[in-house]
Amino acid sequence: MLSTRYSPPPYPPKPIHRTTTSNSRAFFPRRSRYIYAALALLLIYLCMTSHLPTSLLPHRAPKHLPSLRHKNVDWTRYAYFQHAASTAQLCNSVMLFEALVRLGSKADRVLVYPETWDTQIASLTDRDSQLLVKARDWYHVKLVPLDIPVTYDKGQEEGAKNMTCTKFLAWKQTQYERVLHLNADITVLKHLDELFLLPSTPVAMMRAHWNLPAKRTLASNLILLQPSEEEYERLMTASRAEDIRQAGDTDVDILNRFYADSAMVLPHQTYGLLSREFRTEDHAHYLGNPLLPWDPERAFRDASLVHFLDEPFPKPWIMWPHALYGEMHARCKGEDCRDKDVWAGLYDDFRKRRKVSQRETVLLLEGYLADGCRVSARCCRRRPPSGRQGIRPVK
Repeated sequence: MLSTRYSPPPYPPKPIHRTTTSNSRAFFPRRSRYIYAALALLLIYLCMTSHLPTSLLPHRAPKHLPSLRHKNVDWTRYAYFQHAASTAQLCNSVMLFEALVRLGSKADRVLVYPETWDTQIASLTDRDSQLLVKARDWYHVKLVPLDIPVTYDKGQEEGAKNMTCTKFLAWKQTQYERVLHLNADITVLKHLDELFLLPSTPVAMMRAHWNLPAKRTLASNLILLQPSEEEYERLMTASRAEDIRQAGDTDVDILNRFYADSAMVLPHQTYGLLSREFRTEDHAHYLGNPLLPWDPERAFRDASLVHFLDEPFPKPWIMWPHALYGEMHARCKGEDCRDKDVWAGLYDDFRKRRKVSQRETVLLLEGYLADGCRVSARCCRRRPPSGRQGIRPVK
């Protein structure tokens, strides 16, 4: 039997070199490498932009979400809303708009007033027209003359009108996505633009913390709402209902009937500080915990506004009887006079700003008269006096 002998090949086989380059090319083809590079660049770009949600950036410190979107907000979709049916209300509204402009608010400003008023200033004593022109030309307020709706209490004559439905006009401003209604008897300490960027909800209000825990009612000194013609009609229909008129309910009672259980509740320690809080001894309702210490300076520092609600004191634009002030003003607690200082400072600041507002209006109009200009809204816009700021000429 013949045995098969092994014979080597004529040439030795070439060694196979497995390099890293060949591996990378096997796992990352040329087209895939371009895709991965593009994705990496996109991720770097997203990390560097400020509008990326913080949930995608766990390595970053958490931030206030609205502040991340301020650069991309169309502020013309939002507005502060005021309504005025008297000279005192109109003056307070102008002061509020001045504060919003001074504090850097970016949202629009809307003022509703009776259509019987006009912006033709007849004389230096035509106070309403002066204030309307000032609001429009100095603070860029959008003036909206309307037939102010009124209701009548049962048993009253037609001349005795109950002006309780003016708040509901805010729901009629459907040219905006959101409207913030503020009472005019407040002092704004910080602009409130962040409220417009809260999650969508028909209405956001605060609890009337002074009624807690006995009553869980809403307070109407600040209302964040989404305008709606249908909702406006519902509110107006409710205000004319016989049972509501017989009960003597106000706009606050109607709002509680509609939204007490559905409104988004805003923190009252930020948006609901009352002036009387610095006069009271018990702060448990405001703090929400009787064990927490009361610090008037911190409460004032954390608040965005202060509402003048201080019975039996009248509003700050009304002069007090001297005897009432001596009996009821805020007092020192031993050697601690911080409550008294903050309380008195709030009223002094309001009155000083009101005097400045009145003086500016008078000096402005006197300057127009000195220039020989007819005192009218159009003239006031065309020829501002020298040295006055905030009025732009008509183009």
